[in-house]
Amino acid sequence: MPPRKVDQGKLRSALDEQLVALDEPPFDGPASALVDACVAAVLAAYDKGLKPEREAGRFAVRLLLDRLVEKAPGRTVEVRVPPYAAVQCVEGPRHTRGTPPNVIETDPRTWLLLAVGRLTWSDAMAAGAVLASGARADLSDHLPV
Repeated sequence: MPPRKVDQGKLRSALDEQLVALDEPPFDGPASALVDACVAAVLAAYDKGLKPEREAGRFAVRLLLDRLVEKAPGRTVEVRVPPYAAVQCVEGPRHTRGTPPNVIETDPRTWLLLAVGRLTWSDAMAAGAVLASGARADLSDHLPV
C-alpha cells in the first residue's frame, strides 16, 4: 500500500493552529520537518494537560501510523487509534473478512508516546493503556517508529 499523500498546506495549518493554542509562534522550519514538529506540538499539548487541536492530533496519529506500516508492512495486525485512524501491518497470515484475529487498540496519546519511544510496549500493556488480542498482537519489535 503506497504511503498516504499528505497535503503539506493542511498539515502546516494544523500545526500552526496547535502552536497558537500553546502560545508559541507559527512553524518556520522546512517542509521536511512538518510531521515531527506536529507530533512534538501535540505531545506538548498533552504534557501541559491540554486537549490537542483536533486536526493536529489527527495528522500526528495518522502519519505515525503510516510510519509503522512502512516499518512493518503486512496485513496480519490491525492497529486502531480511534477516532483518527486504523491501519493493517506486520507480515504473516493475511486476514480478509470480518474482524481481524490480531487487533491492537489504544488512545491517541498512548499511540504517540509509543511511536516516539517515550513509552514502552510492556509499560503500556501493564498500565492497561493498550488492548491487544491475538497471538501476533505485539508491536514491541516495531516501536518506536
